[in-house]
Amino acid sequence: MPGSLGQSVKVGSGACHSTYGNHEGVSVLLTVHEHIVSLLQKPDPVILDIGCNDGTDTQCFLRLCPEAKLYCFEPDVRAAARFKTNMRPYLDKVALFEIAISDRNGKATFHPSNGEGEAKEWDLSGSIRRPKKHLVEYDWVRFDQPISVETRRLDDWCGEANLNKIDLIWMDVQGAEADVIAGGKGTFSNTHFIYTEYSDKELYEGQLSLQGILQLLPSFELVTQYPRAVYGDVLLRNTSF
Repeated sequence: MPGSLGQSVKVGSGACHSTYGNHEGVSVLLTVHEHIVSLLQKPDPVILDIGCNDGTDTQCFLRLCPEAKLYCFEPDVRAAARFKTNMRPYLDKVALFEIAISDRNGKATFHPSNGEGEAKEWDLSGSIRRPKKHLVEYDWVRFDQPISVETRRLDDWCGEANLNKIDLIWMDVQGAEADVIAGGKGTFSNTHFIYTEYSDKELYEGQLSLQGILQLLPSFELVTQYPRAVYGDVLLRNTSF
């Protein structure tokens, strides 16, 4: 399988991420989602979209894999409401769970994000981790009064859903990567690929660096890294598959 792609580019709000690859000496513009689907090599992958927000990435995968089985998680009621609106034509193909995936079952404090002007109702930075350097790096984002949200351990949720093998975990949990992994060790061992955001600047209290995330996932190898100034994304592959 292809092992690396080069430069990563965001192609606008709400669009699929793009990356430049090389095929038989020809430079090709691919979306990250297309690259991942090419690695999965099956028409009906099982995908967990943890921190799905308004379903932008969910839609990308559905366009590429209409038979995919998608399970989506989002604790912010504003984002979940937009997800239901955006995904209305696909609600028979996806399942939305309005909970946070964490290291425990019960309740957790969630810090919803917001903004002013054009960033009003900015809900892309909320987390069960308290913001730290995010307040400096993105000073136009503010965090509203914390709220209580339901949390589930990934292993417990997957056990109840009878999911034994996961093809892809797409994870955008704003600094809570360690919490998701701690509650899903069995699930991650049975997952082929992980795509996750990371930051080495502790944007949220206790956020692990990329190296810290990799140490928690010893059976995974780095396939592609998409670095940016403050944060980045990384695609990992389970070497036991």
